[in-house]
Amino acid sequence: MKHELEQAIASACRELHDADIPVVLTRPDEQFGDYATNVALQLAGRLHKNPREVAETIAEKLRTELAGRVQAVTVAGPGFINITLTDRALATAAGQAPAAKSRQHQGQTVVAEYSDANPFKVLHAGHVYTTVVGDAIAMLIETAGAAVHRVNFGGDVGLHVGRTMWAILQYLGGEHPEKLADIPADQRAEWLSAQYVTGNNVYEEDEAAKADIIALNKRVYQLHADKDHSSPFAQIYWTCRQWSYEAFDAFYARFGTKLEKYYPESEVADLGLKTVRDHIGKVFEESDGAVVFKGEPYGLHTRVFINQQGLPTYEAKDVGLIAKKYEDYHFDRSVILTDYEQQEYMAVVLKAIEQFWPELARATTYIPHSKLKLLGGIKMSSRKGNIVRAIEVLNMTAEALRAVGRTPDDVVVLGAVKYAFLKHRIGGDDIIYDPEESISLDGNSGPYLQYAHARARSILKKAGANPAEIETLEVGERSLARKISEYPEAAEKAVAELMPHHICTYLYELAQAFNRFYEHNRVIGNERQDVRVQLVTSYADTLKAGLKLLGITAPDTM
Repeated sequence: MKHELEQAIASACRELHDADIPVVLTRPDEQFGDYATNVALQLAGRLHKNPREVAETIAEKLRTELAGRVQAVTVAGPGFINITLTDRALATAAGQAPAAKSRQHQGQTVVAEYSDANPFKVLHAGHVYTTVVGDAIAMLIETAGAAVHRVNFGGDVGLHVGRTMWAILQYLGGEHPEKLADIPADQRAEWLSAQYVTGNNVYEEDEAAKADIIALNKRVYQLHADKDHSSPFAQIYWTCRQWSYEAFDAFYARFGTKLEKYYPESEVADLGLKTVRDHIGKVFEESDGAVVFKGEPYGLHTRVFINQQGLPTYEAKDVGLIAKKYEDYHFDRSVILTDYEQQEYMAVVLKAIEQFWPELARATTYIPHSKLKLLGGIKMSSRKGNIVRAIEVLNMTAEALRAVGRTPDDVVVLGAVKYAFLKHRIGGDDIIYDPEESISLDGNSGPYLQYAHARARSILKKAGANPAEIETLEVGERSLARKISEYPEAAEKAVAELMPHHICTYLYELAQAFNRFYEHNRVIGNERQDVRVQLVTSYADTLKAGLKLLGITAPDTM
């Protein structure tokens, strides 16, 4: 209905005033109507006319053109046009709302890169956050018509691997891959994380060990170059890398994340290295034995792309990654999600790429997100070992549910965690996860909305399925129908900005609107039961559709 109104207003502006103007419809307070526009105020200056007079001409045209669908078109203030739909048109819009889909990305191929967990490290709470947010963004794009490929980029080469491999060799007493069999399967991820912390501490405190770690780092690069899978050192490396990927698979399966590909750094490092070298003297330059991109002419800073040992840095690997993603998918758009501390880094990388692949730089959207901190505001660091593991986020939530006598099944636990992260604007303030707040049935939480859906389904089950065509709406019914009809606009805004919190805000407001309706409007046994069953059905379906966009299950019973 909103699109139809926009077209009618635009057509009236052309016919009456020979003017093409973008029409923006807003939602005024309910007492003033269902939609409002300031298009007459925009036109008045161009036409050198009184805005109220311009508004009256447009309003009269709309009354004629939209008769039967519009109950009233009025002019308010200096020239605002308020539009009130007929009850039938509003009820129809509410009934169609759950099935509404944006078409902003119709026919596009989009690569969504997020989570970016590194082998040889443990998955921590930060990975829960970026995975949940990445899933929601990918879903928004996908429901807007795109073919979305979800991928993960992780460091299977680099100094963190050298650090971990050093500690592993110390633990095994040398290059003894057979001793890995002594590590229990359910402890492998935690064991690898502990080795990384050990190796990192030694790297920072012991110069001799630091030299050994640097040498091991080179050995890891070399075993990839040699395609070595058989030497004892290689067997340890490949086994431990596989352990990491198995832990990732289990984690993503539990969250319902459907990553189709892990891009290991080893797969893109050589391509990045070659690309950077091919552009030395044009884009990059040599400096003290390294290769750098000088960002100062672009208001950025200088970064190293090839280090003094001739190895690619993260920057060069990202160059290779973008090239590899395009080679694999020929994307129209590539979305990259990392924490906001990487903003300056990504700005330099994309500016460098822009100099020789401008089309790929333009097609890349970088979204910086918030960070999670330990309670008390302490920044998490896998190097220092002061992290909350990913599984602990779920365990804390389950324990909070047990503490209030509720069953901690995964549907509710995941709903609590996902919603707690997604209700915040991406890139806003840092997030400190409060398990007790996340499970509240009285506040803005995932379980609150899940319960709201289950409650609506219970009402429908008791009432029986007998929906009716709606011709008229009472006051309370109209308010609920109006709120339901706003769902397509909330979804459209979330897609346009790639901000899932717009969906969260809308769903919470919708549930509150239903509570107000239900408090004063009995459904079962009322003479308007059939009408109200139809409204409750649209409400429940809209809740379910919105929660699905967030990756949250809407249970029928709780």
